[in-house]
Amino acid sequence: MTITQRATGPADSSSTGTSSASDGAGGVRSLTHVRPLVSPERLLADLVPPRHFAEARFATYRADPAHPSQAAALDRLSELARQVVAPRAGGLRALLARRQAPPAVYLDGGFGVGKTHLLTSLAHAVTEQAGPGVVSVGTFVEYTNLVGALGFLPTVEALATRRLVCIDEFELDDPGDTVLMSRLLRELADRGVALAATSNTLPDALGEGRFAAEDFLREIQALAARFEVLRVDGEDYRHRAVVTEPEPLAAATVREAAHEHPGAVLDAFDDLLGHLGTVHPSRYGAMLDGVELLALTDVHPVHQQEVALRLVVLVDRLYDRDVPVLLGGAAGGEGQDLFTPEMLAGGYRKKYYRALSRLGALAEEGRRLAAADV
Repeated sequence: MTITQRATGPADSSSTGTSSASDGAGGVRSLTHVRPLVSPERLLADLVPPRHFAEARFATYRADPAHPSQAAALDRLSELARQVVAPRAGGLRALLARRQAPPAVYLDGGFGVGKTHLLTSLAHAVTEQAGPGVVSVGTFVEYTNLVGALGFLPTVEALATRRLVCIDEFELDDPGDTVLMSRLLRELADRGVALAATSNTLPDALGEGRFAAEDFLREIQALAARFEVLRVDGEDYRHRAVVTEPEPLAAATVREAAHEHPGAVLDAFDDLLGHLGTVHPSRYGAMLDGVELLALTDVHPVHQQEVALRLVVLVDRLYDRDVPVLLGGAAGGEGQDLFTPEMLAGGYRKKYYRALSRLGALAEEGRRLAAADV
């Protein structure tokens, strides 16, 4: 099940592609007033390493000696960067080169082992050596949203100008996405574009537990054959604390911090969840323009999967932009309670665990800011 509903309700308030959160009660801004209009051009321009990984480089990746696969992946990607930026041959050499499949690597591993750090380090290395505009970096969802906004062929034409296309958090949520991304990557590879992806599932197991994968086995196998799999082992995400303190924040603490912190937005959890259903997920990033802190009150477990999946997309965009979060309410401390046990055991469990891991880091930073404001 994908979350690709069209926005409903009032027309978008901005014609420039961005929108600022409007002042709510007491002068604190609210995300529920934001309906950004995001142009296809911005969707394409936003395919760059997120702010959270702006400083990520191969030199800053600390490979754990206890897990040699991390150093092996680092070495392979360093080699790949040199391969991608190598001068392109002309004449007969160019013709022969086009007959060879461009490199494609697939980083597989658990949460928190540095896959995205490595992926964005690769993107930075290629950009620094070959110049701007030669690399696109986005999540799987961002690429499917791009196809929805531009159309398939215009997306191929736009991305074919890149030397490297990076896909973070490769996910297959329905058969349509399987066919779409398989075709898109084949088209790009046929045009000589190098590919790099991360995921928590091996390529030949994509789709397991989510839909009848055997019906699309041919597409999945063809997609898997494009990639050299690099396993990145490391500490399992289950050994990491979701948040630093189990006790939820008091509503008064959340509101006070929102009033004190510049760039903060303050919303009731249910109000924000309802608003997410009226905004296309491709616009969640633009919705956070100018937001420096998200303060939420009355946070509670989410029981509807469609609502939970929208929340996952928002958490990803918050994490990309390093936006701290304050969580006040029943599920504001023990983050595992945010999603039901059925969700955490179901086909989308990796999405939910990723969201909990990321939300925990953002909530920890939010608590630090709230303590500093007191």
